[in-house]
Amino acid sequence: MGIRKKTNKNPPVLSHEFVIQNHADIVSCVAMVFLLGLMFEVTSKFAVLFITVQYNVTISTNEGPEETAVNHFHHGIKDLATVFFYMLVAIIMHAIIQEYVLDKFNRKKHFSKTKHSKFNESGQLSAFYLFSFAWGTNILLSENFLSNPVALWEGYPHTLMPFQMKFFYICQMGYWLHALPELYFQKAKKEDIPRQLVYIFLYLVHIAGAYILNLNRLGLVLLVLHYFVELLFHVSRLVYFSNENRQMGFTIWAVLFVIGRLLTLSLSVLTVGFGLSTTENQGFDLAAGNFNIFFVRMTVLSAICLTQAFMMWKFINFQLRRWREHAEAQTLKKKQAPAKSKSKKDKANGVNGVSSHGADSPRSRKEKSS
Repeated sequence: MGIRKKTNKNPPVLSHEFVIQNHADIVSCVAMVFLLGLMFEVTSKFAVLFITVQYNVTISTNEGPEETAVNHFHHGIKDLATVFFYMLVAIIMHAIIQEYVLDKFNRKKHFSKTKHSKFNESGQLSAFYLFSFAWGTNILLSENFLSNPVALWEGYPHTLMPFQMKFFYICQMGYWLHALPELYFQKAKKEDIPRQLVYIFLYLVHIAGAYILNLNRLGLVLLVLHYFVELLFHVSRLVYFSNENRQMGFTIWAVLFVIGRLLTLSLSVLTVGFGLSTTENQGFDLAAGNFNIFFVRMTVLSAICLTQAFMMWKFINFQLRRWREHAEAQTLKKKQAPAKSKSKKDKANGVNGVSSHGADSPRSRKEKSS
């Protein structure tokens, strides 16, 4: 993300600079239009599509002495409207965190342009990863997915989701879609845009893929695992910016990153490769949401494996670059140390020369006079 320079001059209305400076207010007005639509009967049916979670299904259960109704949800085309609204919410939250939290730290620390950009990126992503990790972990514990791993593939297709899980996926897709206009709003550097587009695309493809293919349980577990590792990295980078001697977090992150990749591959192969291939519902049925055929399973596994391989390749390059920079810094220090000691010796010899030859002793003065 680039640095937004605040000036006292008011840019022309609807110019690029005007939109960038006031994008949070503009988006807030658009979101308020949908909220105001709930107040009128004519527009409430339209506004509900954007604000509330759609495709509610009520199921009666007889677990207790009385019948209880439990609400579940499935996905559909109307979810695009809901994702759009929560994309607007994500843009507003992004601006609030930037203005009231990150900009205050930037003014105190006086970072360079490069550090300023990385600090903003890590600050925004740390807040998002922390929130998503806590929310996802709460869903996993409430649905007992961690204590019962067989539930990841048992009973597939998992077309019905509890409210929290569906809303979680809606917010995830809304957040990563909001990252696209943020490249413009934050004046991202041209050299940073391809890198950011790649990871935004990967997030959207994997999250939307798990959501559409009814692999929402597996997707939730993998997201929570991945977000925890990424949270540690960005928190470590924030700590490093505050004190460059504190680099222990990167070492812990490096270990957990490799473990995270292995766990991701293991869970994916166990669920998609072995679990789904042994379930009763085999076949392709678009209406029922069943995609349990060999081609789809192999496509999903291939996508996950290629993504993990890509991440490991980037990780190895990152570590090699860090070790190379560290080795160069150590070599430079070793070269500077003899040079400093040599300059000290030269100064000492100069002082000794002055003391022995610079001032004549009484005996030398007598010899000169004779």
